[in-house]
Amino acid sequence: MIRVAILGSTGSIGESALKVIERHPDRFQVVALAANRSVEQLEEQARRFEPLRVVVADEEAFESCRQNGTHWSGGREALVEVAAMAEADVVLNALVGFAGLEPSIAALRAEKRLALANKESLVTGGDLLMEAMADGEGELVPVDSEHSAILQCLGGEDPDQVQRLVITASGGPFRGWSRERLETVGPDDALQHPTWDMGAKITIDSATLANKALEVIEAHVLYGIPYDRIDAVVHPQSVVHSFVEFVDGSVMAQLGFPTMELPILYALTYPDRVDDGGLRTFDPVRASPLTFEAVDTDAFPLFRIGVEAGQRGGTAPTVFNAVNEVVVEAFLKGEVSFPGMARVVDEVLSRSDIRPVTGLDVILQADRQARRSARESLSRRAPSGD
Repeated sequence: MIRVAILGSTGSIGESALKVIERHPDRFQVVALAANRSVEQLEEQARRFEPLRVVVADEEAFESCRQNGTHWSGGREALVEVAAMAEADVVLNALVGFAGLEPSIAALRAEKRLALANKESLVTGGDLLMEAMADGEGELVPVDSEHSAILQCLGGEDPDQVQRLVITASGGPFRGWSRERLETVGPDDALQHPTWDMGAKITIDSATLANKALEVIEAHVLYGIPYDRIDAVVHPQSVVHSFVEFVDGSVMAQLGFPTMELPILYALTYPDRVDDGGLRTFDPVRASPLTFEAVDTDAFPLFRIGVEAGQRGGTAPTVFNAVNEVVVEAFLKGEVSFPGMARVVDEVLSRSDIRPVTGLDVILQADRQARRSARESLSRRAPSGD
């Protein structure tokens, strides 16, 4: 029996994980559930799965559910405690944003398997996560469909034989749009993703292609491949999740209809594969045609800005991530235009003091300063975000 703690259980990844677990009651046990503010949904999940621990990260929201007993706790520190709880074998970190970093470190230091869907952990604190694994017996298995695909393509292969990684992007709802046309789009438009059902933040990141920049940084950290050997291509059908090209010219790809349940199940059972009748059988005829396009960095500059931040290193990825989180929230509130998000991120990065990452305190300070600078930049701009 694999005992699972799910951080971010009320989001799209968390809900998908619970569906997977429900199909295999003899294989998995939920020992902890955690969410930020979605108390009613969390209460319903707790009734279904009867975990040992339930956490509401937002302390104000936690006040509304204290009647649920002593196994409920609130606050960010409780997230870190649950990530390291002795009763969990696997910690699935599906939290959104920078808040996932410290629980990721805690899980690895506690020698857990970290099934990681929180890409910000690797983007901002990749070196710290790798150090935490090196110091203990923790294990990191990616849940992102792209990085799960790379892991599967690399199975049994010597990493030195890898020539190139190619990550695919759906292109989001605005694929093929010009930069000028994007000036008029709003949150409702950007939330209409053509192939994936995701939360608001990651859906906006997919629309801007900031998400793909984060994934390039992730790939660099996870697999040690230099940035000049990691590419991204737009693949509207979202069937091929990544390619791995080897030095002899051979290319491996992982395919499947778009569902997060497959990479979640693989992360929970890795390196084993489990028969799962709940997933759709792949049909190459129905999946056809499969097409690929170059990334338009003129219309979607956040991809370029993010990759350059990764190449710059130090606290630059933390700054990129922090400002991006701020501008996505502002865009959803109508406080900045779609192209204005990239302008704010670029502006703050250009005037930020980028430092080497020598510890968690450096990352936390860079994150706080970047968010403050982003809000100041937004406050100076017109309501249109120009």
